[in-house]
Amino acid sequence: MQDRDDEDRDRTLRVLKRATEVLAETLERPLTAGLYLVATPIGNLADVSLRALAVLAGADLIAAEDTRHSRKLLSHFGIGGTLTPYHEHNAAKERPKLLARIRAGAAVALISDAGTPLVSDPGYKLVRAALDEGLKVTSIPGASAVLAALTSTGLPTDSFLFGGFLPVKGGPRRKRLEELKATPATLLLFETGSRLAKSLADMAAVLGPREAAIAKELTKLHETVTRGTLDALGASIDATAELKGEFVVAIAPPAAADNFVSDEAVVTALAEALGEMSFRDAVREVAERFELKRSRVYEIGLALERSGGGSTP
Repeated sequence: MQDRDDEDRDRTLRVLKRATEVLAETLERPLTAGLYLVATPIGNLADVSLRALAVLAGADLIAAEDTRHSRKLLSHFGIGGTLTPYHEHNAAKERPKLLARIRAGAAVALISDAGTPLVSDPGYKLVRAALDEGLKVTSIPGASAVLAALTSTGLPTDSFLFGGFLPVKGGPRRKRLEELKATPATLLLFETGSRLAKSLADMAAVLGPREAAIAKELTKLHETVTRGTLDALGASIDATAELKGEFVVAIAPPAAADNFVSDEAVVTALAEALGEMSFRDAVREVAERFELKRSRVYEIGLALERSGGGSTP
């Protein structure tokens, strides 16, 4: 047991020593003038990267969504940088000031309340303006609620679409979901606790009983990822409960292109094919043409035969 304890202690010391060396080396490199987009933890402070700490420590100015919130993070790591607020309410006024500082040779870091800047925050216009002026923009990657949710849900990760927050009101929300319905990718949406139940009901109504997951408290002690179909997840949420915080809802893509091809289109194609080939070959040809499940085309073909709209050779 003592040998195992000694091994664990030695391993910890080796990692700590090397991490300290890497951080020290990074801190020694002076930052050049430019805009630095720094990802910060979304819950677990240990998720901050060594490079993020070095940039925040070396920046001439840190533009933060909420300076009071960000000061806690900086204080935790002993960073006493100069903070200035940059959020949706003052962005138009503050943007020229930040650009002027960069033109004058300053290294300006941009951070959001949590996670990667520009994801559901006003940093996009600042980045675009900096690039338009030929100023240097550098991303310091790190924590992201979007990616943390995507990779922990078990849903397809090869293609995904982040849709941000859905509209607050039901009508516009359902309209937006209709626009997203045909997207052949996993959908990732943010939602507040107060609107989660209503949003899930609309998602189930518009998208159907797709496989989905709700992620909350990501990277924190009480992190949970609840999986199920949209209708089941919606039914499990108490609409009267006061849910706090923000949630990530991940929704599986449509099962197949079946969702986008009407029965009428299949009937028309089958009727044409049946004039030239056998029932079996017609089903195979139409299924392959539209990338549909053969079972669906077969059932539509049988209904067509029963209605007298086709004949089996």
